Amino acid sequence: MAQPIVIKNGHARTAAKTPAPTTDEAAPSLTGIPVAANGGPIPNLMSSASKAPTPVLQTMSISQGVSRGLLVKTVQPSYPGSALRLHIEGPVELMATISKNGDITAVKILKGDESLARAAAQAVKQWKYKPYLLNGEPVEIQTQVTVNFKLPR
Repeated sequence: MAQPIVIKNGHARTAAKTPAPTTDEAAPSLTGIPVAANGGPIPNLMSSASKAPTPVLQTMSISQGVSRGLLVKTVQPSYPGSALRLHIEGPVELMATISKNGDITAVKILKGDESLARAAAQAVKQWKYKPYLLNGEPVEIQTQVTVNFKLPR
C-alpha cells in the first residue's frame, strides 16, 4: 500500500506510519453491570412508561404586524390633561402579553412619556385579540404595541 504524502511548510514528505491497533484486548464484560434486586431481568430504560415530559412553550413572541391582524377590539386612550397642558405628544411603546383566549394579561411600558405611557397601558389592557394558533392550538403570546399620541390641532 502506498504511503500518504503530507505537505508541510512547502515541503512534501511521506506521512509517518502509525501502528495498527492490536486485537489482544478483551471485549468488555457484562459481569460488572448490576441486575435487578430480585435477580430478575435488567429493567428496560427505554420503555414508554418512562417517557420524558414533552416540553411546553410558555410564551411565544410575535411581531406587531402579525398581532395587529389578530386585533378584534381596541380602546382609545384618554389624553392626560397634564400632557395636553404641557404639549407632550409622541409614541409610547408597550410589551403586551396576550392569553390563549385573546385577553391582555400583562402590559409593560418600554418607552415613552410617563403620563402618556400610563394612559396607553390602561387602554391596551382593555384590548381583545383573536387567539394565536400554533399547530392548531391556542398559545400565549407577547407582542409590542405602539400607541401614538398626537395633540389636537
